[in-house]
Amino acid sequence: MDVFFYLAPSLIMAVALLGAWLVVRRWLRMRSAWNSGLTAWGRCLRVYTTTHGGGDTRVRTRLHHVYEFTTQDGRVVRFEEDGGPGTTVEGDSVTVHYAAGQDVVATAHPRGSARYAAAAFVMLAFLGVIVLFCVGFMVTFATMSSGSNAAGF
Repeated sequence: MDVFFYLAPSLIMAVALLGAWLVVRRWLRMRSAWNSGLTAWGRCLRVYTTTHGGGDTRVRTRLHHVYEFTTQDGRVVRFEEDGGPGTTVEGDSVTVHYAAGQDVVATAHPRGSARYAAAAFVMLAFLGVIVLFCVGFMVTFATMSSGSNAAGF
């Protein structure tokens, strides 16, 4: 039965650490696109929204854009990005920042927006609190269970 008190927090920590890795990976990809210095004129091909929730819960709507641009070496790249401006509609021209390579990393978000850095920091702080709570729970349980075994319970 004691294994449950180690297994459950370990699984929660694994999911939190995976989430942190994904946040850092996305942030580094966006920074590489911004810092590469490569830009191109892109075109918004499609705009759509997704909704989550409903019923007795709050409904959340997220805006998605599909962009297409041509790299300096002539490759046509199409990518999808969420969280873009609501004023960008189908057919609009946008500046795309991208990093060349086998897999082109691109973003139409403005360069170095502090909003994205703040969102990444808040998410990492939240996930860090979850990991610290799980570690604290396991340490406390280990201390309590070893103390009760020594007392003869």
